[in-house]
Amino acid sequence: MAEPAFSVCVYCGSRPGENPAFAEAAKVVGTWIGRHGGQLVYGGGRSGLMGTVAEATRQAGGRVVGVIPQALVDKELANRQCDELHIVQTMHERKAMMAERSDTFIALPGGIGTFEELFEVWTWRQLGYHDKPLGLLNVAGYYDGLVGFLNHSVASGFMGEWQMGLLHASADAEALLRTLVQSAGPDHAPVPLREVI
Repeated sequence: MAEPAFSVCVYCGSRPGENPAFAEAAKVVGTWIGRHGGQLVYGGGRSGLMGTVAEATRQAGGRVVGVIPQALVDKELANRQCDELHIVQTMHERKAMMAERSDTFIALPGGIGTFEELFEVWTWRQLGYHDKPLGLLNVAGYYDGLVGFLNHSVASGFMGEWQMGLLHASADAEALLRTLVQSAGPDHAPVPLREVI
């Protein structure tokens, strides 16, 4: 298999959620990555939206890299169909490896794990630990409340507009992926995040 054209880190729920639009969006994301010769980097599970985006990527001809802590191998049902499945010891190691292997990041609907991963990689970006673009896929208004709160934080003086500008939010999966991959460009220098976080 040829070297992937780009690598997208996807954060999303290990549950499917109540709205079928969530799973449909995960399929669209995975299919887009695969059809454009890309690589998915994700949390290594086969349940919920995690499994959906991985299977869609695989079915569309993309590479799938999963990173999962040993403690979650059974709980999140590790996806043995990944092209690479890395079983690590800690969540910190998981998140650093996922970030290192990616050119860009996108958060789909999910729970506190998804929120935490997005906010951490966003924080790393504002601190200059990496310069990779970040996206928030707002499926069926799922993140409307979060985006509203973030704007409230800016208005309240705890965040700057430039920090909000680091996060691309959209309801259009394909348009958001195009923007992120184009913004990433072809020549990202590897950042040894495990050494700095």
